[in-house]
Amino acid sequence: MTDGLAGNRLTESSGNDQLLYFTSPSVLAGDKGLVFISDRTGSPNLFLLDLATGKESQLTDHHDGYLKSYVYFDGQPYRGFGKASVSLDPDRARVYYIHGRDICRVDLAGRRRVLAELPPGQMTAFTHVSADGGRLCVPTTDARALDDEAALPAAGPAYDIDARVQAEGLSSYLRIYDTESGRELQVVPVPKAWVTHVQFSPVDCERILYNHEWPAFDCGVRRMWLWNGSAHVRLRSEGSVGSAVARSRQDWTSHEMWARDGSALIYHGSYHQGPAYLGRLTLDGSPPQEIALPPEWKQYGHFTVGPRNHLVSDGYYRTPETGNGSHGRWISLLEVDWDRGHIQWKPLGLHGSSWSSQDVHPHPIFSHRGNAVYFTSDREGRRAIYRCDL
Repeated sequence: MTDGLAGNRLTESSGNDQLLYFTSPSVLAGDKGLVFISDRTGSPNLFLLDLATGKESQLTDHHDGYLKSYVYFDGQPYRGFGKASVSLDPDRARVYYIHGRDICRVDLAGRRRVLAELPPGQMTAFTHVSADGGRLCVPTTDARALDDEAALPAAGPAYDIDARVQAEGLSSYLRIYDTESGRELQVVPVPKAWVTHVQFSPVDCERILYNHEWPAFDCGVRRMWLWNGSAHVRLRSEGSVGSAVARSRQDWTSHEMWARDGSALIYHGSYHQGPAYLGRLTLDGSPPQEIALPPEWKQYGHFTVGPRNHLVSDGYYRTPETGNGSHGRWISLLEVDWDRGHIQWKPLGLHGSSWSSQDVHPHPIFSHRGNAVYFTSDREGRRAIYRCDL
């Protein structure tokens, strides 16, 4: 940590570089390389950083901008690179992404293959590849939810997307593809929902964790759901869920993810008229374990799981010197004792991100061995990827 800033810069292009979204790993098995998105060619493409030599190589060569999808509302309908679509299979060194309506796969030699074509009239979001590498889940939503043909402002439409979904009976779909043949194995409708995040269980590819995005009643209400292979299961009611903190159905819940061993789900949010919290939910019927954060810790951020279920975060932790901003400023390690309801925070330093767009959210992640943390920041004027050795 130098002058309070966390980490050292890894990527050195004249463009903007960023990690993949937190639902996907960015680091290859064995911590041999890091896959990232960069616009250094004028359009977003995938690149590989060799973590041993520092050499960077280009994996895709697209020149037609970026695709309209969740988060990237101002993108092009059915055309361009899907920045919100990238999913890395770290063990088999394959990267999956959407270009236009094509579902693509590329290897580390830059060999690209189109696996399948998405149906017309569907908007996409964050994809996910199963731990065994055999399945890819692509969430789509009826295009009417995002105003059909027109490009939207970067911040999203002025209308309430979920209200339109509910009023017009629109649907989302969990589309599951075979990663070798490209065959569509299953289409699971999710009626009256806008699904943007999907994650296979790391130990059971029949189970898919998914969300309802931006519900009209409150941003994080009816957020967490599970497709168990035969039914949709709601995982957390925004009413009483076994915590001593009194709250109503207006709790905010977000950024759900699997523990690395598949034993539980980790998520965070804030209680209605109460503090922020960090939560853990097993799927054995036990009540959730939720730990309230200090009342003054209101600076938004993310949490990502690591080895031994340790966590890394870019939000919430604060000191009197770092003030009361709306977004977190620190990269911190967390050791959580769920049974005792205790979190030990270990700040690594300031990430320096402006939080000015989705692309500069730090989204810190662990290396596979847990000996380093990677994150995105624009603290030097352009987006770049940084590393903290632990």
